[in-house]
Amino acid sequence: MNISIKDVLKQIKPFFILYLILLACCLAIKLLYTKDEIYFAVNVRHTDFLDAIEPYITDLGNGWTIVILSAIVALFNYRVAFLLITTFIITSLSVQAAKFFFDAPRPKLYFQKEIGKLHFVKGVEILSHNSFPSGHTLTAFATGVLLTYLAKNKSWSVLLIIYGVMVGFSRMYLSEHFFEDVVGGSIMGVVLTIIWIWFIDSRKFIHSKGWNRGVLK
Repeated sequence: MNISIKDVLKQIKPFFILYLILLACCLAIKLLYTKDEIYFAVNVRHTDFLDAIEPYITDLGNGWTIVILSAIVALFNYRVAFLLITTFIITSLSVQAAKFFFDAPRPKLYFQKEIGKLHFVKGVEILSHNSFPSGHTLTAFATGVLLTYLAKNKSWSVLLIIYGVMVGFSRMYLSEHFFEDVVGGSIMGVVLTIIWIWFIDSRKFIHSKGWNRGVLK
């Protein structure tokens, strides 16, 4: 089965259009406000409710969440599980390489002289290094692209975009990342996943009968 990048984009069209609109809004925000202004616009607007739920939302972009999801999906469909786990591996390795290359400080280190102004959520480990790009956000948007590609009902793309935005916001709210890190992570996630789908889903083996069943059938 041969597919092109154009075929992949056609399959994820609703998600991709919404993402481009979101990206345009992010660009406008970046042009209007500085890195520090965007950070504090989020950081000062903390509530007890958000302090309680954001750590759980951020876990939705955690690698272990995708690993567990892949294991569950493997019970029903090897192909989907394989696409999930390989997409996660490829994008995660790429984001770790980017983090190492840029070696950007996270908010805790960047604002170390103003640390008293920052709000941190109790019980959350706040890191200091390798801020750009956001791995959690990359994982969320990569998963959103893949699930939209696989879904028969493309209206799920709306919820999947919201999922990505929620994870990205949680990374800023928890002071783990800057706005730029989140946007960069989302771009990497979307682009790399489109390329990976084009490459791997064109392989003949993945569409064989044995790959379209699971452990339970």
